[in-house]
Amino acid sequence: MKNLIKLEEFFLLLLALFLFSQSDLSWGWFALLFLTPDLSMIGYLITPRLGAWIYNLVHHRGLGTSLYIFGVLLSNSTLIFAGILFFAHSSFDRIFGYGLKHEDSFQNTHLGKIGK
Repeated sequence: MKNLIKLEEFFLLLLALFLFSQSDLSWGWFALLFLTPDLSMIGYLITPRLGAWIYNLVHHRGLGTSLYIFGVLLSNSTLIFAGILFFAHSSFDRIFGYGLKHEDSFQNTHLGKIGK
């Protein structure tokens, strides 16, 4: 089952890259900012609960999808860029087993324990 989920995430990442390729947005900025959603881990410095909440908010594909849709509706390239970036990053993370976090520890995800 895990391999099937990883394959699904791979195709969602390809979808995000395809959408990005159809825009006039900068691939350089995309590459430079691709890992910025991981800055959301900073919440773990305060408490695991806060860290999980912030991380899950930023890595929830609903956020990326919403930003993208609002960007299209408003003809706002910044929102389109952010939406695709967040969506692509979340799929990329899930390919490697970094799922949404449970509140007890960073390693405990909806995809199982990281490192197992």
